[in-house]
Amino acid sequence: MEKSKVGIEFRGQSLENRGRLLEISVNCIAFCTLFFILCSLFSITCSAQAKYLITFKDKNNSPYSVSKPLEFLSQRSVNRRTKQKIAVTTRDLPVNPAYLTEITKAGAKVWFTSRWMNAALIQTTEANLVNILKLSFVKGLEINGTVDDPSTRSGRQKSKFEALETESFNYGLAKTQNEMIAVDKMHDLGFKGEGMMIGILDAGFNNANKISVLKALFDEKRIVGTYDFVKKETSVYEDDGHGTSVLSCMGAYAEGSMIGTAPKASFLLLRSENAPSEYIIEEANWLFAAEYADSVGVDLINSSLGYTTFDDAKTDHTYADLNGNKTIAARAADWAAAVGIVCVISAGNEGNGTWKYIGTPADADSVISVGALTATKTLASFSSLGIPTDKRIKPDLVAMGQSVAVVAPSGSVNTSSGTSFSAPILCGMLAGFWQANPTLTAMEVIDKARKSGSQFSNPDYRLGYGIPILFSILANQGEVTELFKVYPNPTKNDIILEINNVVGKSYEANMTDISGKSYWNETLKNHVQTISLDKIPSGMYFLRVGNEEKTSVVKLWKE
Repeated sequence: MEKSKVGIEFRGQSLENRGRLLEISVNCIAFCTLFFILCSLFSITCSAQAKYLITFKDKNNSPYSVSKPLEFLSQRSVNRRTKQKIAVTTRDLPVNPAYLTEITKAGAKVWFTSRWMNAALIQTTEANLVNILKLSFVKGLEINGTVDDPSTRSGRQKSKFEALETESFNYGLAKTQNEMIAVDKMHDLGFKGEGMMIGILDAGFNNANKISVLKALFDEKRIVGTYDFVKKETSVYEDDGHGTSVLSCMGAYAEGSMIGTAPKASFLLLRSENAPSEYIIEEANWLFAAEYADSVGVDLINSSLGYTTFDDAKTDHTYADLNGNKTIAARAADWAAAVGIVCVISAGNEGNGTWKYIGTPADADSVISVGALTATKTLASFSSLGIPTDKRIKPDLVAMGQSVAVVAPSGSVNTSSGTSFSAPILCGMLAGFWQANPTLTAMEVIDKARKSGSQFSNPDYRLGYGIPILFSILANQGEVTELFKVYPNPTKNDIILEINNVVGKSYEANMTDISGKSYWNETLKNHVQTISLDKIPSGMYFLRVGNEEKTSVVKLWKE
């Protein structure tokens, strides 16, 4: 067999020539090795995979049907829709599995799918993508290869909704943040979120399962589920601790230390954000997480996340993009609202920054975006403002967000600042309000919250409609006396109202809900009177009876 040119025989050559030939041989080997490495790198680059959010044209020939929603939604999710007279539609149907099979055959890995967008997040090469986009059922691209890849991070060190300050804390300030929106009155009435389920979309819940102030949530099995849409796994307790602090604003319960606004609610913990970086794929994760929360059956979603600019500048949002209907996150939030979920979103911490205004999904039409106040009810300087060119009022409402009580991943109760915390503080209050008024729809809860705002008649782009005072009506009720009796209470239908010492006096009676809406008014003519509550929705009401001399109030329950 003939020897190769590189393997030149040295026999019969002088030492000088042998050295020259050896040098040539080594150089040839080095060149070939370098060439092989470059070719390998070129091959790896050409076959590099990225993530793409692709959309589909239809849901034709789907094995799923709107008449069989329990095949893709939980009973609780279906019940939420039924209660609010919201029909299951084709938008609720999962992506056609036949389409996913074809995409997998084309060489792509499917990460997640979106029912609402009729889309799939896939991972594949550019070469495969070209062929996938040619498939007859594929509509196009929503996200073109922008991926949160840890190896290409630009070094963003801090989430936009990270805590702005942390210091040692005593229970006193927790009292202030709750009292500002009358949560203390809500708790006195017995509403602590029982029976309500809140989905939290955040960056992680580091050590939440090991913290004493949150222990009751786990002991009572009120953490109903967890999922990480960044890593595609179920555990969320080893990542960023931002969500732990957010959860504490609602779910903490430790007498003398900290009590959240909805300490008896149930929670679904979902990680959609990769805190050290900012890529638009996190908006897609938000969509997937919101759909998951819907399918489980949450009543409310709290998200202390927001998006404006990204590590990949090509995907940056503009102010014009934040019109409530354009970004992936805003559309996802509106779709969540459309299926009967109350979404409470942080307005953002850009008030002192170059961006200055709210982010998305706080811009969504059908959500409550929340700004931050100081303990003295003035706007916190960092709180994002509404975009002046937007005719809508944003933020919607405000709550205390500067130097508020939160639980750190270490387990200590500290103070921290940000709209990250004003949002969950308010969200927990809304959970209690909805618990007290179970017949309301999600949009009615949002409407009543806005209308209860301290500056509803004169809203602006700083405080929105102001501080919600849904429970403040209780502050001036007067002392409950033995002026009258009402029974049965609770009642399914009629009540009997019996007044003591009515001789020679005229009494007025009226019944209102927590928001102050009147359901019944009458001048009482008899000291015993039967009142029909047939046409009044289930819920808690205040029955007031009195005249110019004295008034008495009782809580009345209609089952």
